[in-house]
Amino acid sequence: MNWDLLEPLLIIISIDIILGGDNAVVIALASRNLPPEQRNKAILLGTGLAIAARVLLTMVALYLLQIPFLQLIGGLLLFYIAMKLLTDTEDTDHIKAGDSLAAAVKTIVFADIVMGFDNVLAIAGASHNNIVLVIIGLLVSVPIIVWGSRIILVLMDKFPLLIYFGAGILSYTAAEMVMEDRYILQYMEDYPLIHQWFAVVMVIAVVTLGYFSNKRKGTAV
Repeated sequence: MNWDLLEPLLIIISIDIILGGDNAVVIALASRNLPPEQRNKAILLGTGLAIAARVLLTMVALYLLQIPFLQLIGGLLLFYIAMKLLTDTEDTDHIKAGDSLAAAVKTIVFADIVMGFDNVLAIAGASHNNIVLVIIGLLVSVPIIVWGSRIILVLMDKFPLLIYFGAGILSYTAAEMVMEDRYILQYMEDYPLIHQWFAVVMVIAVVTLGYFSNKRKGTAV
């Protein structure tokens, strides 16, 4: 596998893992009231259906991003999601635990679709229209998220800088989406330096703004 394929695959896996913390919490909360013998079934069924739904949504997103200016809009929205990742302090106490296998699976899938919008948009932008990379990335990262969710969450709590790293990856992906919009691209041909350094500048800008926003709220690391 050459670097042109490996780079977006590594970015997709990183995005999945960084943004998958909340989804891991949802899985745990949704299945917490089930008997132990049904808990693993709920996790496997819910996660499997959630993966299928996410692949379908990503395929739709890939198609939509071919529409003029939607790649630009998607990139700008992803910048917002990156900032939200850095500054959002919401918890997941509102997730309802299912008291049956079907209810738990439904909660996992529905919550994953609703909460996974940022994942879908980021992955669509990072995949460069290669749905195979999307599927491989999900197959690699989702088991890590599900079975290693506690480790991931502990690491993020212990090393908050990982969140800044994740926001940087999202910002880089967002910048690439903006630059790859067909209408932006034709204007950037005469400005190669802007095309070359835009992603770097935007990563620094988003991480810096997120840091100072957190510092103002007293939550900066």
